[in-house]
Amino acid sequence: MARKTTPKTAPKEDAPADADAKPMLKKPELFDAVVTRTNLKKRDVKPAVETAMAVIAEALREGTDVNLPPLGKLRIVKSKNLENGATVLTLKLRTPPNATMAAAATDESDV
Repeated sequence: MARKTTPKTAPKEDAPADADAKPMLKKPELFDAVVTRTNLKKRDVKPAVETAMAVIAEALREGTDVNLPPLGKLRIVKSKNLENGATVLTLKLRTPPNATMAAAATDESDV
């Protein structure tokens, strides 16, 4: 069954271009990247990645430090509860010293 996709809209011409806008990795792009790197089917990748993200989120909500090489170590610096029941977590990510080189080597070997 084919998945419906929504067309990407171009930014409005009268809206100023944000020169400081940084690229954002969203869930669909993450799934596609995992599919590409693992040669698994998207239907197999999606539940595994979503479950991994849920486990990480649960650990952070409980105040647990998360150490996931090569990403690094995540810890909560501060937490704030909002009126609607949501929580804002300020996280610190400490990456290993060779993480950038390891990621670059992995990217090059995928080509």
